[in-house]
Amino acid sequence: MSATPPALARVAVAASGGPDSTALLHSTAHAAYALGIDVVALHVHHGLMPQADDWLATVRSQSRRWKLGFDSRRLAGAPARGDSVEAWARRGRWVALTEMARANEVSLVLLAQHRRDQAETWLLQALRGGGPAGLSAMPAVVQRDGISWARPWLDQPREAIEAYLRRHRLRSVSDSSNADQRFARARLRTAVWPALLEAFPDAEITLAQSATRAQEAAAVLGEVAAVDLEPLLHEGALRVAAWKLLSAPRRANVLRAWLGRALHGGVPESLVQRLATELLPQRAARWPAGVGWLVLRKGRLSLQAIAE
Repeated sequence: MSATPPALARVAVAASGGPDSTALLHSTAHAAYALGIDVVALHVHHGLMPQADDWLATVRSQSRRWKLGFDSRRLAGAPARGDSVEAWARRGRWVALTEMARANEVSLVLLAQHRRDQAETWLLQALRGGGPAGLSAMPAVVQRDGISWARPWLDQPREAIEAYLRRHRLRSVSDSSNADQRFARARLRTAVWPALLEAFPDAEITLAQSATRAQEAAAVLGEVAAVDLEPLLHEGALRVAAWKLLSAPRRANVLRAWLGRALHGGVPESLVQRLATELLPQRAARWPAGVGWLVLRKGRLSLQAIAE
């Protein structure tokens, strides 16, 4: 009998103690046992709710009962004044999960989002004016920081997960923040989603399908941007005269791609639209861009860091 390949020797599950991740952790443990694969539960303690210590204890107890590995991290600090609690928690959770995956020599982390989560994410992005990248919602598999992040239940309805919990008599914790009206997703779930399903019973299925179509569109736009951008570059700067020869949609698409490289992160759509308009008549100008200034000089647009 051959040994299990190193990449498959251990898999991790991001486990909050809630219904979805409890079901995923339990089913992964059963499937992995037959294959000789170790499973590690990774728990992030956000420190935001009084019940957070109980959630940590629940996941630790589940791991012990099912003979799984366990690791946890507590997020340090708190959201800055004016910062979104949801965004702060999401950023901190990714960092903590990545640290734990590396510490446990895990190259595959499973996440428990399901079809309803996908449909909700698409709708939230649409309400925020998201383009194809935002409307792509959550990918089934993505490579990030050298780790594969997979959502094996992204096409499964929530009802199937609830049935699994009942069948195996699994207990889980309840997160009261899911009904906290301060959070956009909670407002969507409690005030919008029931009415939407009543009017359009297939909304969950069709919105999840829309996310898949948006993923395809975003991939095509990325390929087009890569082809358009390469001949426009000169030592990292954008040659504006050549850029102007593209059609307006392709100019905006290239700007998003170039700014994504230059800024190493999210690109505000307001900045893309401003540049798409103001670059056309300008010969020399500059625009603030967070970490520095975007400077147009001698026909080239470049990023200049703010002097310390």
